[in-house]
Amino acid sequence: MSEHDQPPDLEWRDGGVPVSRRFDDPYFSLAGGLDETRHVFLSGNDLQARIAEAGADVLHVVELGFGTGLNLLALAELADRPVRFKSFEAYPMDASQLAQAHTAFPDLAELSAQLRLGYGSRRFRVGQVQAELIVGDARQTLPLWNGMADAWFLDGFSPARNPELWGAELLAQVGALTRQGGTFATYSAAGHVRRALEAAGFEVHRSPGFAGKRHMSRGIRR
Repeated sequence: MSEHDQPPDLEWRDGGVPVSRRFDDPYFSLAGGLDETRHVFLSGNDLQARIAEAGADVLHVVELGFGTGLNLLALAELADRPVRFKSFEAYPMDASQLAQAHTAFPDLAELSAQLRLGYGSRRFRVGQVQAELIVGDARQTLPLWNGMADAWFLDGFSPARNPELWGAELLAQVGALTRQGGTFATYSAAGHVRRALEAAGFEVHRSPGFAGKRHMSRGIRR
C-alpha cells in the first residue's frame, strides 16, 4: 500500500478546522474557510462572470490540492450551468474525515452530501459541476493530463511547508496546460511562486489577501 492510499494524519482545531500533521498547516483559513475560498479562488478567477458569459461553452477549472473539497463545494454553489472540475490530490481524506470537516459549512450541507456520495469514484457530480479527482503526486500525475484549463485553483499547503507543489517545473506545466486567456488564483504571494508563474507565461498580479493577509496572487495566461 502506498502512502497515497493512507488517509492524512489530522488534528482538529478551533471548532473543527482540520490541520495536517505532515505539513503543520490548516486545510482552510481559521478566519473562515468558505469566505476565503470565495475571495481567493472564485473572485480571484472572476468565475461568477465567466460562468455567466460562457454560454454553450463549459469552463474547465483545475485544482492542485483537493483537501476537504471546499473549493469544489463553493464552485458548485456558484455555478448555475455546467462546469468541469479536475483536482489533483496526493493525500486524500477518507469519508469520515470529509464528513467531520464539512460540519464547519452547514450552508453547504446538501452539496457536501452529494460530494461524499460520489467520493471514492474517480468521477462524480456536485450540483452543476462534473468533478474528477486524480490521486497521486501532481509532479507525476499532472503531466499525464492532456486537457487545457480555463482557470486554476492553486491551493496546496503553504509553499514554505509543501514546496513540492510550488516548484518551477510543476508551475511551468500549469502554464502549458492553460488556454490563452485562462487564469489562476492562489492565496500565496511568495516571490518565487510569482516568478515561476511569470516564467510559465502568466501575467501575474498581487491583490489584497483574505482576512488581513496582505496579498494574494492572480494572473492571466498570455
